[in-house]
Amino acid sequence: MAFVEFRDVCKTYHMGDVEVRAVDGMSFTIERGELVVIVGPSGAGKTTVLNMLGGMDSCTSGTIELDGSLVSSMGERELTQYRRHDIGFVFQFYNLVQNLTALENVELASQICTDPLPAAEVLAQVGLADRMDNFPAQLSGGEQQRVAIARAMVNRPKLLLADEPTGNLDPSTSVGIMRLLDRINRQGTTVVMATHDDEIVDQMRKRVIELKSGAVVRDQARGVYGSDR
Repeated sequence: MAFVEFRDVCKTYHMGDVEVRAVDGMSFTIERGELVVIVGPSGAGKTTVLNMLGGMDSCTSGTIELDGSLVSSMGERELTQYRRHDIGFVFQFYNLVQNLTALENVELASQICTDPLPAAEVLAQVGLADRMDNFPAQLSGGEQQRVAIARAMVNRPKLLLADEPTGNLDPSTSVGIMRLLDRINRQGTTVVMATHDDEIVDQMRKRVIELKSGAVVRDQARGVYGSDR
């Protein structure tokens, strides 16, 4: 059994009398320890897939499984525990609390975990040992995203989900964030990232799942990403 199993998943939204299929009978598997890049144009279903994997949205039909747990059949209480203990989520817009320091932002996330990593240790691992006492407004975009990644990793997640994590960053900073995600993956965390940036896809050289109109149109393994040094 694969670590992640998406089987015949559909997600339908209703806009008045119009039915919109954001995900249309999608199936794929992900092995433990993989780094998978999900690509496709706006509206292809990338964010919907990540939200369903992360337990923040439900599927209309089909099944979603993570590490033997049937996510698609969980109730609200189970989903809350799943999001707290099994999932780390990195967003395009960082979503940091502006009146908390970098350290406090990560510590806030650690308060809902049963066995969190030390916040200062995780920030040091993402290269922010000397920026822990800075507020988000005092950090660059790349540094804010590193805080967001540290926050997502503090609960020791089984699965790290990153939705357009370089969408607000310049190309040079984007490369640094991608190398950080690659390093986290090589340390054992399964990572699924969504992006529409073809240049990032070419640089990552990892497994690529391409979506179009809510369906998988390509599933391709690639080579190995370059050094993070």
